[in-house]
Amino acid sequence: MVVGVDLVEIPRIERALARYRERFLERVFTPAEVLYARGRAPELAARFAAKEAVAKALGVGMRMLAADGIGWREVEVLGDWRGRPEITLHGRAAERAAEMGLTEWAVSLSHTREYAIAFVVAQ
Repeated sequence: MVVGVDLVEIPRIERALARYRERFLERVFTPAEVLYARGRAPELAARFAAKEAVAKALGVGMRMLAADGIGWREVEVLGDWRGRPEITLHGRAAERAAEMGLTEWAVSLSHTREYAIAFVVAQ
């Protein structure tokens, strides 16, 4: 079993949205995540934190910071039919999880006005 956690300041995401809007959204989030969040910074911040938490659970960083890292869009966090968040891995993230024998992922997301947090567990 592996775990990962990350905390994000929501104003940081708000600043990125204000300054880079489409470029930021396209670089970090999948089209389905953008549609799901509908531009709401707390929703985007929680998903941003989940992507970081998954990278930590996989024992790698994000590709922009580490050569063997994963890409932002290789981790997708969407709600199921009840709204419960679920993780889907693509590309290098999926390959790394397979190498580690990780087939089941659970994620919990939460936010306040200032912070968003994600906690992931995989086995």
